Amino acid sequence: MKVIVGLGNPGPQYAETRHNIGFLLIDGLAEALGLQFRTKFQGLWTEGMVQGERLLFLKPQTFMNLSGRSVKELVHFYKIPTEDVLVVQDDMDLPLGKLRLRSQGSAGGHNGIRSILTELGTEQFWRLKLGVGRPPKEWDPAQYVLSSFAESELPTVEDLLERAYKVANLWLKGETERAMNLYHR
Repeated sequence: MKVIVGLGNPGPQYAETRHNIGFLLIDGLAEALGLQFRTKFQGLWTEGMVQGERLLFLKPQTFMNLSGRSVKELVHFYKIPTEDVLVVQDDMDLPLGKLRLRSQGSAGGHNGIRSILTELGTEQFWRLKLGVGRPPKEWDPAQYVLSSFAESELPTVEDLLERAYKVANLWLKGETERAMNLYHR
């Protein structure tokens, strides 16, 4: 059994923001599989079979800074090893359109990841970092990640999400090295 967690903030005002790119990926994956979300684990979750593997999707509804509470509930309920968890997050340190798959690491300034690290008590979980770019100098970083993508950025975001779907599928198969070699660009 594996888990893919998409990070974001609940509510329609955040739906298309940079901070919610994790939710956008999870929504696309679940839609492609015809899965419907239900409420549990302080989040929205669903499950299905993918490539012979039971797969759970989770979108914490605790707001970004408390995401770890939701993740911990699901992981502990199903007794899932943290190495079988993939967290999809936005990353301002990556240019828009870039992505990185990592097997562990620090929070790197991301409060959602910091919360998960605290609640799980380990760095041993996968992260799929989706680049949203740095804000212009006059922007506050918090306002920037809560802003929507510009119309001109949408083709890049769609391409990023398509590549992220492929990385997630390779992660499910255990082909993490191949995913990194093909999609880290």
